[in-house]
Amino acid sequence: MSQTQIEMSVDEEKNVFGQMDVHMKKIESRLQVQIHARDGKITIEGDPQGVKEAEGTMQELLSISRRGMEITDQSVDYALSLVKEEKEEEIPVGSLGELQDHPVGFTASGKPVTPKTFGQKKYVDAIRDHMMVFGIGPAGTGKTYLAMAMAIRAFKQEEVQKIILTRPAIEAGENLGFLPGDLQSKIDPYLRPLYDALYQIMGAENFIRNSEKGLIEVAPLAYMRGRTLDNAFIILDEAQNTTPSQMKMFLTRIGFGSKVVITGDLSQKDLPYHTESGLEQALMILKEIEDIGICTLTNRDVVRHPLVQKIVKAYEKYDAKEKYKKEQKNRRRGRS
Repeated sequence: MSQTQIEMSVDEEKNVFGQMDVHMKKIESRLQVQIHARDGKITIEGDPQGVKEAEGTMQELLSISRRGMEITDQSVDYALSLVKEEKEEEIPVGSLGELQDHPVGFTASGKPVTPKTFGQKKYVDAIRDHMMVFGIGPAGTGKTYLAMAMAIRAFKQEEVQKIILTRPAIEAGENLGFLPGDLQSKIDPYLRPLYDALYQIMGAENFIRNSEKGLIEVAPLAYMRGRTLDNAFIILDEAQNTTPSQMKMFLTRIGFGSKVVITGDLSQKDLPYHTESGLEQALMILKEIEDIGICTLTNRDVVRHPLVQKIVKAYEKYDAKEKYKKEQKNRRRGRS
């Protein structure tokens, strides 16, 4: 048995422990330790490895709390993953709170928009440092939202003159072609997630005003053909659903003074069977070009409900197993 203590104020204790001690119960259950609070001191007991990991997790949560931020389920899950799983590069204990120090921007209600994981921070840094960035990762990793926040920041600071948001109009297994209404009402369902993010960060009135002036444009990818886009921040969302010719068309639209973010999830392609993804091809062709950043987010960077992270992880495990089965099958065929 091993034991260690951490000093913590009453207010910090409330935030770190969570309502009805829900956060502490999760840490105790995951790491097989016991945590007690008394007289401003938190005592952690258990086997040496569990105590070490619990202490590291608590320090990460404290670093968030001491910056006045509320600790969520996602914060606890990510703090646990930081200390429990092997890391490619060493991250100092207690540095999770530092992610809150440099907001990308603020929502219409004044809430700061910040990276929630170190993977997201690398993504934001890549957007800041490169003219073009590919953001690849599963649903819920903040690919589009953070890119949108960076676009609005660049627009407000007059680094670009306009924002262009686009995505291919591909149905996710459903045919919407016979829905009633004009062309715009048929297209809007595809673009709704982009509108939602814009409204949240910029505010509906501000968005409508800039949209009417032509300074913010939300349009299907097909509308980009024949245009040259200068001095703009351009986001291509759901890029896994582009064909190679669409991707090439988009990439050759980019003009001077522009910044481009291309986001996609290669595990959620809605293209017809056996159709190659333009995103997949572009990553292969452009990976050696120095001015292009490629940032890969994983299930650890999912910032939606913790259940989403588990779902993404389960699908990744399943896909890896199916890929292995296919490889083994192909090898057996090759031998015969």
